[in-house]
Amino acid sequence: MSQLVRPYGDTTGDGMVQLSFTLPVPHDARAEGAAAQLAAKLGMDPALVVHAKPVGVGFTFFVVYGRVNHLVDLDAVEVIEREYPLLSAKDVNATIKKTLRRKLVVLGACIGTDAHTVGIDAILNVKGFAGEKGLEYYREMRVLNLGAQVGVPELVKSARSERADAVLVSQVVTQRDAHLRNTRELSAAFREAMGEHRPLLVVGGPRFDLTMTEELGVDRIFGRGTTPGEVASYLIHALVANRSPRMEADR
Repeated sequence: MSQLVRPYGDTTGDGMVQLSFTLPVPHDARAEGAAAQLAAKLGMDPALVVHAKPVGVGFTFFVVYGRVNHLVDLDAVEVIEREYPLLSAKDVNATIKKTLRRKLVVLGACIGTDAHTVGIDAILNVKGFAGEKGLEYYREMRVLNLGAQVGVPELVKSARSERADAVLVSQVVTQRDAHLRNTRELSAAFREAMGEHRPLLVVGGPRFDLTMTEELGVDRIFGRGTTPGEVASYLIHALVANRSPRMEADR
């Protein structure tokens, strides 16, 4: 039997949802009417504009609250499940030391015009994220954080000179799908320069679809809320536990 659920607002099963969006109109009564009309066309009935605020000249941000009749079948939901165990820092270090007998080299950067380093810093810096230490804390890893606005050719050059095992790229800027365009450029550049001996390519950011790894030409995509421990455990799974052929290249 399918597990059907509907949104919850004020009472169980009332179908109430909250929707936010921006319209390219100045804030006035007509703009609020337009927002309500749009929400109604999206299936919200009733649709109540509960917040409206100008955001620059000629633009208004809205929050609309209303009821929808849609149900969600939980059995039909498809997600990317983690296929590897979460390891402690101690276990990660021990596995690298025992299996590789050298440090695991990790290179990190924000590419293109992206200057938002909060994501890559959360994963790499010692201070870490969500109570977990970053990869710089792992004594059996050599971590190089190249920072923001790194060109793809520069990243490829650094990965080759440092003999990187893995390259981690954070993409926060997503306007006009810049994160997808930059990632495709990244994977194509590494494929052309290094072929099958390229490092593991891992990208992360709040707007990535986790199912697009093959389409984007990368090995793994991480979304919002990812912790350093998850990334470290994945690197062990992909590079050490399975002894990827790329680990033996030029060593």
